[in-house]
Amino acid sequence: MLGLDLICQAQHRLRGRVHRTPLVHASALRQRLGAAAYLKLECLQKTGSFKPRGAFNKLLTLTDDERRRGVVAVSGGNHAQGVAFAARTLGISAVLCMPASTPRNYLDATRGYGAEIVLTPDIRAAFAEVERLRAAGRVLVHPFDDPLVAAGQGTIGLEILEDLPQVTHVYVSIGGGALISGIAAAIKAIKPSVRIIGVETEGADAMARSLAAGRLIELPAITSIARTLGAPRVSEFTLTHVRDLVEEVVVVSDAVTVEALFWLLQRTKYLLEPAAACCLAAADFHRPKRHADDHVILLACGGNVAVEDLCTWRERFSNPEAPATVPKE
Repeated sequence: MLGLDLICQAQHRLRGRVHRTPLVHASALRQRLGAAAYLKLECLQKTGSFKPRGAFNKLLTLTDDERRRGVVAVSGGNHAQGVAFAARTLGISAVLCMPASTPRNYLDATRGYGAEIVLTPDIRAAFAEVERLRAAGRVLVHPFDDPLVAAGQGTIGLEILEDLPQVTHVYVSIGGGALISGIAAAIKAIKPSVRIIGVETEGADAMARSLAAGRLIELPAITSIARTLGAPRVSEFTLTHVRDLVEEVVVVSDAVTVEALFWLLQRTKYLLEPAAACCLAAADFHRPKRHADDHVILLACGGNVAVEDLCTWRERFSNPEAPATVPKE
């Protein structure tokens, strides 16, 4: 299990490398959720998502020989930008393997940070290409199956407790699971009473399915619009952390996620990607059993959205249905 000491070391390592993002109270969210509610704005992090935390923490631990060999990573978008940004900052060569369906804004940003991109037919082919490049000598920066990456993401949990010691609930989206593993490990080590709730979208719910099956389940395809949650599988490392530290995993539809995204944009003026907006949709599901004195945090993990996607989603989704829930048991 990920120890608090590793996360505290990451926090020290990351000082001056990443933003300490704000935690903001939103009265509109309080009215909607029936309790004090806050956004942890990782959408304002460098590159537009939380990913540089884990990327920097991993790259800063590389030996001189590993730095000379360069790094390789697989990503549907945000991890690519995080690794590319960290690598450029540290003077390390980076190759990013990305599926051909990756939106152009992610590709342009990744190239803009100086990384080489290898496009593959799908995410599975991207993982296969990464393995080939790793075998050829590059160091793998895995998006979630790495304690150093998870520890970097876990520094968000330390910031949450520093800014809001009275926190009772934290909603965190799940892709491969390093983000929620790190945050849960940090918060639970210091304040075990906090309830950590994981969130996935239908069609990108590898964690929920794996929890239900009691083993790792690989999705045949990623069908959700939440592309940055699009890991086809989780890992034993992240599955163990979610099983042991997370109270529940909620799976919501794309439709309610898009409704939450536009509501947040209109009422809070923050543009979040579906992988972040889904946390509001999940928090809606729990409103009937929420107490007025709860303090609820929604992790706004990223805000990298193309304008054309916003237009497409607005036309496609008009009648949000109720979210589904998959308990972790």
